[in-house]
Amino acid sequence: MRDDHVIRTARLDLVLFTKEALEAVVSGRTSVDGVALSADWVRQYEPWLRRRRDQLARDPEHAPWILRAMVRRSPREFVGSIGFHGKPGSNALGAVDAVELGYSVEPKFRRQGFAEEAIRGMIAWARAESTSRFIVSVSPTNAPSLALAAKLGFTEVTRVVDDEDGPEIVLELKM
Repeated sequence: MRDDHVIRTARLDLVLFTKEALEAVVSGRTSVDGVALSADWVRQYEPWLRRRRDQLARDPEHAPWILRAMVRRSPREFVGSIGFHGKPGSNALGAVDAVELGYSVEPKFRRQGFAEEAIRGMIAWARAESTSRFIVSVSPTNAPSLALAAKLGFTEVTRVVDDEDGPEIVLELKM
């Protein structure tokens, strides 16, 4: 397996949060790869960052899959985050051959195509790693993410109630 530190798209670098970077952020550092993270993002996602750090401690094979910063190249700034829930098999359906994608985009960068660009970049990277089944779980009230999933070819497979996030629509893309 390649260990790509950065996945490049047209406008973004998708920069891997290494185990060390995750540890630094949960310990108070507010940058990754020299790019300042939004203080609001760090505060909101701190429990999730800790969970990802602990996931890596249990199984280092998750490392290239779990979390990347979306960094706009010009000007160089933090746009959001994207990653899979883990290596293949880590997903809402429990499918051994699938990965589940999650992302967040900072409010000032929404509706500018960054999420779509980052998702396409992550899917291309995962396909190069021999993965061809993708899952997203989206709140039924998140119309922009549902529209983006449809645009990308995801289709609904089930609905669940997540312990943390509440009701979600689980969508799948097979390539």
